[in-house]
Amino acid sequence: MLRLRDIGKSRPGYRLQVPRLDLRPGQRLALVGPSGSGKSTLLDLLALVLSPDPGGTLEFTRDGRSTDIAGLWRHDRQDQLAELRSRLMGYVLQTGGLLGFLDVRSNIGLSRALLGLPDDATVQRLAERLEIADQLDKLPAALSVGQRQRVSIARALAHGPALVLADEPTASLDPLNAERVMQLLVERAQEQGACILIATHDETLARRVGLDLQRLAV
Repeated sequence: MLRLRDIGKSRPGYRLQVPRLDLRPGQRLALVGPSGSGKSTLLDLLALVLSPDPGGTLEFTRDGRSTDIAGLWRHDRQDQLAELRSRLMGYVLQTGGLLGFLDVRSNIGLSRALLGLPDDATVQRLAERLEIADQLDKLPAALSVGQRQRVSIARALAHGPALVLADEPTASLDPLNAERVMQLLVERAQEQGACILIATHDETLARRVGLDLQRLAV
């Protein structure tokens, strides 16, 4: 599905280099490593919101068709990158990233609405599976931290993405809620056949919910 070879990203005083990474449908991976090892940078590269340094291979393949993502960045094809992001990626941010002026139902359905997908039972079904169906008419400010993260997960999954990325999605949760939210995220992504990659400091929790570890070194 997604193939990386010798992809790098330079920042002042730091460089991330990924010699090889292959992501396939149905994989469940935890991206682990110390602070500063580049976990968030790698997620942003995979989410197509950050351009890689020149050189290397970043390629997406689906249904036998390949797209040269590194080439799209080189030629500044922002329209095609945006289309790939919206259609193929789901991203759960550490802070949730919900829009405060939209209720929970609209936040979850936003990714579908932007793609022109029908207003079917997907939002309701995800809300029920993530145990937030009774919160659909509320604004994010009225929710607990754990509930907001579940809404963010539902939004990332609502349009059926091929790749689901999550950046420390349980960092602000207590241990009990952290395990519950992580388990729900993994289960829902697995139901959809998506590849899921979660950046986390908690290797024990990652193993407990069935994630394979992908380690980054500083």
